[in-house]
Amino acid sequence: MTQQFRITLLPGDGIGPEIMAIAVDVLQRIGQRFDLQFEFQEALIGGVAIDQAGVPLPDQTLEACRQSDAVLLAAIGGYKWDSLPRQLRPETGLLGLRAGLGLFANLRPATILPQLVDASSLKREVVDGVDIMVVRELTGGVYFGQPKGIFATESGQKRGVNTMAYQASEIDRIGRVGFETAQKRRGKLCSVDKANVLEVSQLWRDRITALAADYPEIELSHLYVDNAAMQLLRWPKQFDTIVTGNLFGDILSDAAAMLTGSIGMLPSASLGEKGPGIFEPVHGSAPDIAGQDKANPLAQVLSAAMMLRYGLDQPAAAEQLEQAVLQVLDQGYRTSDIMSEGMIQVGCQAMGAALLKTLDQEN
Repeated sequence: MTQQFRITLLPGDGIGPEIMAIAVDVLQRIGQRFDLQFEFQEALIGGVAIDQAGVPLPDQTLEACRQSDAVLLAAIGGYKWDSLPRQLRPETGLLGLRAGLGLFANLRPATILPQLVDASSLKREVVDGVDIMVVRELTGGVYFGQPKGIFATESGQKRGVNTMAYQASEIDRIGRVGFETAQKRRGKLCSVDKANVLEVSQLWRDRITALAADYPEIELSHLYVDNAAMQLLRWPKQFDTIVTGNLFGDILSDAAAMLTGSIGMLPSASLGEKGPGIFEPVHGSAPDIAGQDKANPLAQVLSAAMMLRYGLDQPAAAEQLEQAVLQVLDQGYRTSDIMSEGMIQVGCQAMGAALLKTLDQEN
């Protein structure tokens, strides 16, 4: 029986339309094999929305996303809009979209593809086989806590204040995402905090520990954030799934990403308690190469695979798409950003064609 899904596409700016076209092609091909029917609709966000609608997130875009099963985003921003007021910047549109969809959990994988292991700055024996998922809380913590601001003291000095705060309910909901993500992976969850110093982290650890009773099959551990950062560099293969707060997750997810040696190959997902999630590559819009058929579409394709796995509950289809990426790399195809000696350099469209050919052969 055919399963139908409505997907809102947000190609955005720069190389976004080019890499999105590849992702749509491979999704349609994968849908044919797994009896999935995708209804795609495009909407505006970011710089292109500013140019055409005067705002970075038109109301029609937010409503289209709310009515979807999932949202696939490519990239936003560029030099053209850097000097605009903050409320009109492309990034403001993305923040508004996350808030409008109630997305509080960011999933950032850091997986060492065997074909690219030597691109890492760490030794092969340290990173070979690394497969980490960082689950970051997105809407709380020090970035959103009150009070915050720059104030004048009685002595006339300026004083900067930010407040790290979490309610138990906020910890519980991101904790459940962490446990449920670990269930879909290898069954290990490491919660990262600073409970030896921060009261907010003491509450974090208490709540995560209490949740563990609901997930007896998951092996739970705890690390202080400074030790976690060190362990990511010393022995990253010890980690499976990491769950942590907004500030710590911001830092650790970027550190974990660089273990792979190519941040341009990595997808991500932002999820809420209900409704559609957003699935997007970590890299930017690369306006300097836009329209030149030089973009690497693989992070966008892997974002589509994350959408299948975490947004549409289609793990078998996601697995085949991920395997197709690995097979294309095995065949030696590389875009310029991941090119190495002896490989076959191709452009965005040729990489997409290679993916389609691989999927066809699997049929």
